[in-house]
Formats: sequence, C-alpha cells, structure tokens
Amino acid sequence: MTVMKMKLYYAETMNPRKACAVAKYLNAPVEFVRVELLKGEHKRPEYLAKNPNGRVPTLEVSDDLSIWEADAIMAYLARFAGSDLLPEGDRQVEVMRWLSWGAQHFTRHTGQHYFEYVIKPWAGGAFGPANPAAAEEASKQWRPNAAVLDEHLSSRSYLVGDRLTIADFSVAVTLPYAKKAKIPLDEFPNIARWHDRLNELPAWREPFPAPVPDALAA
Repeated sequence: MTVMKMKLYYAETMNPRKACAVAKYLNAPVEFVRVELLKGEHKRPEYLAKNPNGRVPTLEVSDDLSIWEADAIMAYLARFAGSDLLPEGDRQVEVMRWLSWGAQHFTRHTGQHYFEYVIKPWAGGAFGPANPAAAEEASKQWRPNAAVLDEHLSSRSYLVGDRLTIADFSVAVTLPYAKKAKIPLDEFPNIARWHDRLNELPAWREPFPAPVPDALAA
C-alpha cells in the first residue's frame, strides 16, 4: 500500500459536514478537496474510481484505500487519531447503535426538510420547487423519534456516556439547518440544549475549510 497524505473530498452539504467537522475537531492530517456538485465533478470517472456511488464525502487514505460514507470516515479518523470520539468496548456498541438509529429514524426525516428547503433552492430548480406537504409528513414521522432522543438527553450532556463521540456529530448533522429547513426543533428543549452544547465547538459551527455558499449556509 502506497502511503500519501489523506485527502477528504467534500461539498458544503449535510453529510460531508459531519466528516469535515470531525477532521477539523481532531486536527486530522488531511487535505480538503472541494467537489463541485453542480458541475458534476462527483460523477467524473476519476472520482468514481474513489467512490463508485458518486457522492461526497470520500476519504482517500492511500492509492489503494478510499473510504466512503461519512460515518465510516468519522470512525476512521477517530481511530487514526487514537481519539475517544470512537470509544472501545460497550461504549463503542452504544455509538454504533446511535449511528444506526440516527440514519434510520432521525436524519431520515429531518433530511427531508433539508432537501426541500435547502437543497432544492440551491440546485436552482433541478429538483423542482420545495414541497411543504412532504416536509410536513416528514415532521409527523420525525416527532415520535425526536421524543425518544429528547427523553434520552433529559439527563445527559451527550448521547453516549456523557462524553462527546462521533454519534453526536452524526445524529445532530441536520440541526444546524433547523431554522432554514423548518425543522420544529423548538418542540424538543433537550435536543435544542444538546445542540447548543455542540455549537460551543468551533469545528461544529464552522466545519468547512472555506466559506460556504449562501444557499447552503446553516
């Protein structure tokens, strides 16, 4: 395996946000490489060779190893740094549980809000106009899951063992966009308090290495 400086391919969208935030939080030795989605750079052969899904983010570790999917990238960077963001033992199992829960039950629905009110306007009509009915239906599906998280956080500072982990970065990824995406965060005060705590981290507030286009700004 030929070793090189790691490269983190990103765009200023939701999933790269958490990978970039962890890289910045850990001061990871990565070179940030911006991918122009609207120009189709993520669909070019040279990029597809790194990530056959044609999506961002991608972490190029070496000539022989590229890691795609933001949660996996966060885990790799935490392990590389020897950071407790990826704990061991039972706490690691808890982290995995929240990563799965977030993808299947929480971000799945807040992501619909993000798509309708952030991505569609940014894409300039490529996906049509925002669909408020779709967002409202997503809210109905989200609220019972948000209630589970709100209760869990009622006596905790973070998701796992009251210490920051990659699970926090992952599950909270849509919350910076709550106002713009019309996510009803104010209905769940413990989630809001948790996200306020994350916002104390410079890497969470400003995860990207360059200014964010206004249409994609939180």
